[in-house]
Amino acid sequence: MTTLVIIMVGQLGNISDPERKFSVCGFHDLIKLQLQAFIPPNTPISIINHISPIHQIGNTRFPWLFLLKKQLPLFPRFHWSHLCSYDNAQLKISQADDQPEVQGPALWVSSERGATSSPIEYNDVHAYRLSLSEDTKALNQLNTLIQEGKEMVSVLYAYRSCVKALPQLPDSMKQSQADLYLETYQVLDLEMSRLREIQRWQVSAASKLAADMQRFSRPERRINGPTVTHLWSMLKLLDVLVQLDHLKNAKASIPNDFSWYKRTFTQVSIQWQDTDSMREELDDLQIFLSTRWAILLNLHVEMFRVNKYPTKLVEDILQVLIVYATECLELDFALLFPERHVLLRVLPVLVVLATSSEKDSESLNKRVKMNRLITIFKNDPVIPAFPDLHLSPAAILKELSMYFPKFSAQTRLLSLPAPHELPPRERHYLIINHIGAIRAEHDDFTIRFASAMNQLALLKTIENADIEWSKEVKGCMYDMVVEGFQLLSRWSCRIWEQCAWKFSRPCKDFVESVEMTSSVSDYEKVVRFNYTGDERKALVELVSYIKSIGSMMQRCDTLVADALWETVHAEVQDFVQNTLAAMLRTTFRKKKDLCRILSDMRTLSADWMANTTKPESDLQTSQHGGEENKGNFFFPRAVAPTAAQVHCLQFLIYEVVSGGNMRKPGGLFGNSSSDIPVNDLKQLETFFYKLSFFLHILDYSVTVATLTDLGFLWFREFYLESSRVIQFPIDCSLPWMLVDHVLESQNGGLLESVLMPFDIYNDSAQHALVVLKQRFLYDEIEAEVDNCFDIFVSRLCEAIFTHYKSWAASELLDPSFLFTLDNGEKFSVRPMRFTALLNMKRVKLLGRTINLRGLIAERMNKLFRDNLEFLFDRFESQDLCAIVELEKLLEILQMTHEFLSRDLTIDSFSIMLSEMMENIWTEMQNDFLPNFILCNTTQRFVRSSKVPSAPVQKPSVPYAKPNFYCGTPELNSAHQSFARLHSGFFGLPHMFSIVRLLGTRSLPWLIRALLDHISTKITTLEPMITGLQEALPKSIGLLPFDGGVTGCMRLVKELLKWQSKAELKTEILHGIKEVGSALYWMGLLDIVLREVDTTQFMQVASWLGLIPGTDGQILQSQEDGNNPIVTLFKSATAAAVSSNHVNPAPFYTMSKQAEAADLLYKANLNTGSVLEYALAFTSAALDKYCTKWSAAPKTGFIDITTSKDFYRIFSGLQIEYLEDCMQAPPNNHELLGDSVAWGGCTIIYLLGQQLHFELFDFSYQVLNIAEVDSAATGPSNKSPNLSQGWEVLLEAMKKARRLNNHVFSMLKARCPLEDKQACAIKQSGAPLHRIKFENTNDAFAAQLEAVAVLLDSLKDDVALLKTLMYGTSVWCDNQSGPLTDRVKKDDTGDSFVSGVVKFPGAMILK
Repeated sequence: MTTLVIIMVGQLGNISDPERKFSVCGFHDLIKLQLQAFIPPNTPISIINHISPIHQIGNTRFPWLFLLKKQLPLFPRFHWSHLCSYDNAQLKISQADDQPEVQGPALWVSSERGATSSPIEYNDVHAYRLSLSEDTKALNQLNTLIQEGKEMVSVLYAYRSCVKALPQLPDSMKQSQADLYLETYQVLDLEMSRLREIQRWQVSAASKLAADMQRFSRPERRINGPTVTHLWSMLKLLDVLVQLDHLKNAKASIPNDFSWYKRTFTQVSIQWQDTDSMREELDDLQIFLSTRWAILLNLHVEMFRVNKYPTKLVEDILQVLIVYATECLELDFALLFPERHVLLRVLPVLVVLATSSEKDSESLNKRVKMNRLITIFKNDPVIPAFPDLHLSPAAILKELSMYFPKFSAQTRLLSLPAPHELPPRERHYLIINHIGAIRAEHDDFTIRFASAMNQLALLKTIENADIEWSKEVKGCMYDMVVEGFQLLSRWSCRIWEQCAWKFSRPCKDFVESVEMTSSVSDYEKVVRFNYTGDERKALVELVSYIKSIGSMMQRCDTLVADALWETVHAEVQDFVQNTLAAMLRTTFRKKKDLCRILSDMRTLSADWMANTTKPESDLQTSQHGGEENKGNFFFPRAVAPTAAQVHCLQFLIYEVVSGGNMRKPGGLFGNSSSDIPVNDLKQLETFFYKLSFFLHILDYSVTVATLTDLGFLWFREFYLESSRVIQFPIDCSLPWMLVDHVLESQNGGLLESVLMPFDIYNDSAQHALVVLKQRFLYDEIEAEVDNCFDIFVSRLCEAIFTHYKSWAASELLDPSFLFTLDNGEKFSVRPMRFTALLNMKRVKLLGRTINLRGLIAERMNKLFRDNLEFLFDRFESQDLCAIVELEKLLEILQMTHEFLSRDLTIDSFSIMLSEMMENIWTEMQNDFLPNFILCNTTQRFVRSSKVPSAPVQKPSVPYAKPNFYCGTPELNSAHQSFARLHSGFFGLPHMFSIVRLLGTRSLPWLIRALLDHISTKITTLEPMITGLQEALPKSIGLLPFDGGVTGCMRLVKELLKWQSKAELKTEILHGIKEVGSALYWMGLLDIVLREVDTTQFMQVASWLGLIPGTDGQILQSQEDGNNPIVTLFKSATAAAVSSNHVNPAPFYTMSKQAEAADLLYKANLNTGSVLEYALAFTSAALDKYCTKWSAAPKTGFIDITTSKDFYRIFSGLQIEYLEDCMQAPPNNHELLGDSVAWGGCTIIYLLGQQLHFELFDFSYQVLNIAEVDSAATGPSNKSPNLSQGWEVLLEAMKKARRLNNHVFSMLKARCPLEDKQACAIKQSGAPLHRIKFENTNDAFAAQLEAVAVLLDSLKDDVALLKTLMYGTSVWCDNQSGPLTDRVKKDDTGDSFVSGVVKFPGAMILK
């Protein structure tokens, strides 16, 4: 199957545009969809990633479609059928694991010079028999001096003061002063030997340069002047001398160390002999170091040294160099930016050297107008010289005028303003003003380079491809490489020049981040505070563009090598075989000298073997091609010219155009006096400039490495010396400032470029080892990288965690809440492109490969655990009401974990959560049960207003960043507003949260802990209740009617002599309250679990084959009892067994799994009740104290007066705390709530004392007396003193009775008591035999009907009624169940229970 291949060279969209949210992977489908209209049907499409910085490409929404539409028609021989014949398997560009390319080339850091070092040699020049032997020999000498000079420059730039590191001897060791001087001398002598070597080298270099200039000043060489290559070598050597002189002037540590060296030499040389030569050498070195511009002054002396040739001729050569430099700068001839900076640095020095008199100035003005020079100097007022040092043409001219008096007459040049005196030129130097155009250039080049690569890859897969089309494709690739080099050169040059401009204009109005302005170093003023946020963003973008283009071109090195060499070969052969042949036949036919030169060029470079391998069919085709095909045809060969051939060709063209005399006005190709026609001159000029490009193209890897080297952004040697510090903090390091800006800005378009600034460290480390050759610089870079990368990973993980946390919190916000807001968009989260960074397994840093993905995963695991620990610490610092907030925050954290798990391999969230889920029971035991009260009406627990006697010691609320909550402050406030709705109570929402958090595994443990707490509380209450039982009087009768409510209350106070046991009563009430709270909590849990079980049942019922029956029963949908899933897999298994082509083993396994799932889910359908289990457990716990709290009557009758059962104790406690309700708040009800009733009534019910309590409770008796009195006196005859002042108490008693009836009703419904015994009495009071009744409503109704018939005749006999009321024993039914279940109303509105009226102590028919 043939495949269409597209190289993805970027990503579409700007993160600020909400419509552009496509990642690279997600965008592939869009590309394929759009291409269907242009390619044959069913053509597979393969897309290869090359991710470059994020930005918008043009104005088109689909730039890759734009690429195919716009670029492919540029090739007239190209057709879509060519794409269809491409086999994707042969393309080997993408990485094995498709790691995103979000880092620069990052070559391995090495101290050895490898293949990237390509020195130019001219050893083969002698074979060409040209008059260049002497020139090439001098040229090689100059190149050697240049290489040595660069090493000298590196020594001076990296020089640091040794004196600062010298120890200072204390007074006690003054006797060792001589030894210290000797050691100091030995250390400093090594450094001074390097300075002496520089001194000697500059003398030899100046002599050689002056000798070359004088040699070209000889009369016989005035016509045959220096070649272009020789001119460049002289300019480069002069540049090295200027740099050395500038460094010597700027380095204050050098004369300081020399002064110490000279002092120690004086001390140690006393014992030496014959030190005169050493002193003389020392004096020479002192003069050399102390004299400013000593190297240039020495060069001037050497150039104009008196010899047999006139001085004017040397100035002539200087003027030639000035003209050539001026033309190169004006025509932008330099392909690489270092060449342009060389010309800018040497031009003012050449002007000073060449204008030593007024005549020389006039002569120079004739050759090159002064306005041209002034324009160049004004356009570039700041010239990069070193990473943290710059040169200014105006400053150089003014300073050199003091050392060259004859130049002081050049007032126009000396009046140039210094950089700080110029009006603001930020428009020219600041990248931010050009980033739009740079972005457009990057977009256009990336697309076209990818297209050219596609064509080249396609060409290699086609056998016997059309030669013309092949030549066109490779020529296009060559043009793209040249354009890429020009772009990289221009962009890198902008960074150099912006840095130089920033160094020349320190920031003055910076925002002080320190206490005193004096503590801000100069380096901070030019770097840290000198770049705004927008400037840093633009610089990050440009660095990313340089590194991404450089990486793309570096990876294509081996793919394009043959194409580049063939194109260079074709260009040379086309010129020497066709263009020169045409010139020889026309223009130069009668010019023998020029014909000889052109013939030499053809002899020198023509590959005559290349035009003999053309196939016969192609030769016949070319013969019929018309006039345009008359030239020689040569078969393409990957054979490039040597550096010597390029040099010789440039020399010969130079001879043809100018006759070897560049002194003619107009320069090289602007010589109007030439007899060469304009068209031929243009062809010669074009080829001449191409020859200069060839050497850079052929040295492909070196050129890419040079143009993408941004290591200079780290070095700060000059400012370290001036600031007198060992090293600056990383906040002042420009590479880290760029990384920090990307992380701080949270700009999605820059995030994928965050690793690009780290490539600056790779470049600086390589520069420190290979160029500067200083290990200490590499160590400093390595230390900073280690620190910065650790901080980077930490902050990147924080940013990733915050983004995904905010995303999860935003997703979990209530949509209705967002709909009601006018500014709901503030809660939305901008999409960020972290995917590429999360997939980075190989980050190349200082020669090491770092698994960034693994580091992020490790830190994410720690962040999740820290976040979980913080959430539980925060929960422990609050009460149980915060469980809803905890669940919400855990839900957000879990969704964050789910989002991150798509791109990272991190620990399971359930495992991390299980490590943290604890202490909920501790919270309940220590705070919730003791300090929360129940409101039965709202089914909620609220905190009691009473301050606990022993306040719970809770930790303070821990502080954390917003990302440990919901991500951002806005989302935090939104979610906290929801959490506050549930922070003041505990109810069903909180119970749902507990069930969801604990799950089925941890919940039984919590239930067991609560049950154990109930058992412990009952055990604790036993001795306390015994104490109250002992304090009760021996006989407590029924309350009399005579005294009314007031009399009854007075009698109750007299009977309950518990005034001395106030603390004991309080402890008992609190204990009963905790038991009631725990049981009610179980009831809420039971409600929630039943709802959860119901929901689960509704979800699985259809899969289990369960359907509802007519009477509410659950039926099986299938007769065999199997569910549909089991049946399905059994059928599939049977089919697999019957078929011989399918392995039945997997089907057997799935069938067994389906049966296991059926059993599991069906077993969960009939789950028990948590509340019923808790009541049964409580009943079992009460059995141990049944003999003490529920003693059997000795006579077989219920003891009314002597009973001390639990119901009697609780009755007394209830009426006392109800009476306290009349007091000013806070009252007992607010302190204890409804849990007391739940606890007390549950114990009474489980002890079988419900009816005892309902008959003999003090508050019930008081209410009945109040009701009877009210009914007996009637509304008209009601005595005002009967219940005056007790309205509040009576209302509280009624409320307590309603609550108790509700509790008993619930208990009877959820926990019916079976096999209870009932006692009855006859009319005479004799006991009936004990009858065992079944616990049914019909049986109990029969009992009540029997009693009703017995007492029907006694309803009018008041005396007998009173006898029954105040007798020692009455009939009682021990079976449980509230009487309110049988309460009805007659026509008069009076209450009766199955025909029985309730009043204190008895039941009587109405």
